[in-house]
Amino acid sequence: MAHLFSPYTLQGVTLRNRIAMSPMTMYRSHDGHMGDFHLMHLGARAAGGFGLVFGEQIAVCAEGRTSVHCAGLWRDDQVPGHARTVAMVEAMGGVAGIQLAHTGRKGSEQLPWEGKAQLPPEHPDGWLTSGPSPVPFGGPKHDHAVHELTVAEIHGLHRAWADAARRAAEAGYRWMELHFAHGYLGSSFFSPISNRRTDAYGGSLENRARFLLEALDAVRGAWPEEYPLTMRLGADDLHPDGTTFDDAVTAIGWMREHGLDLADLSFGGNTPDSRDAMRGEQGAWVDRARRIRAEIGIPVAASWNLGVPQTADEAVRSGALDVVLLGRPALANPHWPVWAARELGHDDPFSLVPDDYAWWLRNMRGHTPSIGWPEPRVVR
Repeated sequence: MAHLFSPYTLQGVTLRNRIAMSPMTMYRSHDGHMGDFHLMHLGARAAGGFGLVFGEQIAVCAEGRTSVHCAGLWRDDQVPGHARTVAMVEAMGGVAGIQLAHTGRKGSEQLPWEGKAQLPPEHPDGWLTSGPSPVPFGGPKHDHAVHELTVAEIHGLHRAWADAARRAAEAGYRWMELHFAHGYLGSSFFSPISNRRTDAYGGSLENRARFLLEALDAVRGAWPEEYPLTMRLGADDLHPDGTTFDDAVTAIGWMREHGLDLADLSFGGNTPDSRDAMRGEQGAWVDRARRIRAEIGIPVAASWNLGVPQTADEAVRSGALDVVLLGRPALANPHWPVWAARELGHDDPFSLVPDDYAWWLRNMRGHTPSIGWPEPRVVR
């Protein structure tokens, strides 16, 4: 039976365990480049035992960032910073994943700790955001005008996704995810809340999924076949007028036919209050993942409230999830996999970290809890 610490192979890539660090925007980039912070931040999680390590969402064009402080891969001179970080993650035993994205109508933001309000296009750090329709995201912080993308601009963005995928392969990444959730561009095309178009990219479910499928096709053509191509989908808007999970089941079936290797489930995020619906529910997407596995037969990952080791392990053991994605738990504890292994009674928790770490930790002397890991409270 597979469990949280079992190796996992998808296409030609094997993860040492089923634990992944989820992409999180950290606002530490300059002109889209990854630097020393990313080397430290992502390398530490690989050294901490995570099998798959994502950085933040990576913009396919400058206007696809959340803010001017966010990373991208729209120019060749951005490749070396990615390559340096990838090499560190791989040296620490992890697989480096990249998530390509365009924030759409949710871009042009302030730093979150400065208010996270959307900056107007005339601001030095702002720009005119774009989307499927000229509908602002809404709420008091995102009320500026939105440019409705033309069909030619849509095709240009698909080429940008493909170009970024080629650069990602050049940088050494071996796992690719496309971000079609959280109210960003792919999600806003998929949702009837934000997509009011009357052409081939709007209206029916098939039309609303067209932007996503064409982006998938563009990347599939540029990304090495032996490496996984996955997608984070806004699988439910949690809103009566939005995307339903039935929509997502159908669309994921189409995506599988277009070369998708794994579906990463999350919420649509096309209204300002949608995130509130996710609070407090442990393993919020596990049951939905189980349905995708049963009906579509595609591998599935999910995040959101899986930071309790017993919950994460059971999601894998029950066959609902192939990979567990952790965001805030990975920030709170770079060695979350080791802590989880001790909590779950793993025979050799320190086998999850590089040999030099493991040697020191296995050869503990003196007061055991003083190394920083208290005795486990639960043993499976």
